[in-house]
Amino acid sequence: MKLSMLVDKVLLRLAASKTSKESRSGVLLIAAGGLGDAVLLMAVLDRFLALADKGEQVTLLMRKDAAKMGFLAPPELEILSIDFPRLKNDWAYRLACFRTLADRNLRLVVSLDYLRHPYLDEALIKACGACVRAAMKAKPWAKYQAELDANQALYERLYDSGGALADKVLRWAGFADWLTGRHSPPPVLALAESRMQPAATGLAPTVFIQPFSAVASKQCPPEFYIPLLEALPKDVKVALLGAPGDLERNPEFSRLLARPNLTFDARPFKDLLPSLRAARLVVSVDTALMHLAALSGAPTLCLASAAYAGEIVPYPAETCPSNVRFLMAEMDCRGCLGDCIHPDHERIYPCVAKLNGAEAAKAGLELLEEFA
Repeated sequence: MKLSMLVDKVLLRLAASKTSKESRSGVLLIAAGGLGDAVLLMAVLDRFLALADKGEQVTLLMRKDAAKMGFLAPPELEILSIDFPRLKNDWAYRLACFRTLADRNLRLVVSLDYLRHPYLDEALIKACGACVRAAMKAKPWAKYQAELDANQALYERLYDSGGALADKVLRWAGFADWLTGRHSPPPVLALAESRMQPAATGLAPTVFIQPFSAVASKQCPPEFYIPLLEALPKDVKVALLGAPGDLERNPEFSRLLARPNLTFDARPFKDLLPSLRAARLVVSVDTALMHLAALSGAPTLCLASAAYAGEIVPYPAETCPSNVRFLMAEMDCRGCLGDCIHPDHERIYPCVAKLNGAEAAKAGLELLEEFA
């Protein structure tokens, strides 16, 4: 037996609640995906709230980084964030997390993740000691398959959500229907108006460009954006979006900032959202910012790799809002989920290298005109 498994046996025993299961109350939803997943989840999250009994508290457990999108959640929902790298490496923190969950005396725990880690999110599920635990059958993972198979015994309810490549939002919607016994139509990808700040007013016409991704292979080079920048109306201001440190990690993009009427904007998502809602156009690689813009109603052009086709982007027709367009090069290897078979994938995905800046400019101008 692995040392980590032995340690967890001790930690789980130390953390276990002594409360009887008959007196338990509360629903915990666990979503351990990243920022982009968090935005998409907000479009379908209400379907899972129906799992709560009258007056029962519903809590959403998120990774600490993804919890930055918690401001989009229903106000009655409690957000609980967990630092997953620390959970993995710090045993004292791990015990504290286990105790926090065990002390909640939960009635129901639901994992919303198809991709699960047996020693991270599934360890948290064990710690809850809930009366009922539900999940989708986990995505196959060769490295941990034996542990994932063994952990199936954790769940009183286990849903077969389909094959390894399926649209993430439709997978969630099917899971929610299965749990609640409802038959709801596919969700249109939009954030609830009541949970968003109003669109900013009094701003000059603005185009936002988000060229950066945590997966550098999804990034188009700076020159890709030149045709669009040169074709935009002269009264339009352009802001290059990014997180602090993006320009330092990608110094080649600094030369775009030498162009007139172009600035860099590193505001956090919550502060940026009103400006996104007022934007004339948002052009973005497939990243959390793209989903936030698209679901907030901004005219949005996604520069998509084919790597995540069938799972994330392009959105399926039945869920795609009218304000979003996708530019993607078709590839025989589409849907590789980042496991690129091409030898130069360390630099840039070949499907991204095939994207054409002139075509992006044309699509962007069409969106500008359509939503003027």
